[in-house]
Amino acid sequence: MAVKRMDNVGIVVEDLSGAIDFFDELGLELEGQATIEGEWAGRITGLGDQRVEIAMMRTPDGHSRLELSRLLAPAIVADHRNAPVNAFGYLRVMFAVDDIDETLERLRKRGAQLVGEVVQYGNAYRLCYIRGPEGLLIGLAQELS
Repeated sequence: MAVKRMDNVGIVVEDLSGAIDFFDELGLELEGQATIEGEWAGRITGLGDQRVEIAMMRTPDGHSRLELSRLLAPAIVADHRNAPVNAFGYLRVMFAVDDIDETLERLRKRGAQLVGEVVQYGNAYRLCYIRGPEGLLIGLAQELS
């Protein structure tokens, strides 16, 4: 059997409302928020007795989701937010945007910082990486026609 789809990407943050505001500004829609806790949740994650606030953000096309999580218990044990682009592990999430310059202008008002520069890849894309809320690495891609 083949994979049906990728359901969501999860990102752990400290400031859940700030992350929601940032991704809302990018164009994702808040689908819902909840507090997840209890023995059943800990069996899934292997964290035992956990308590986490989550917010599910949906892309405008309805096909992808970003799950933002703020862990209340247990305590955070590692911080990968400032890892460089050449670090091992999950790196970034990439979003396709209509206008990369306009998107950067809006996101800078929410604290986004350009990592390098906006570059053009052949005649296909304009691309860049930004540091978003809490230093999260986010890619932006504008398809050229």
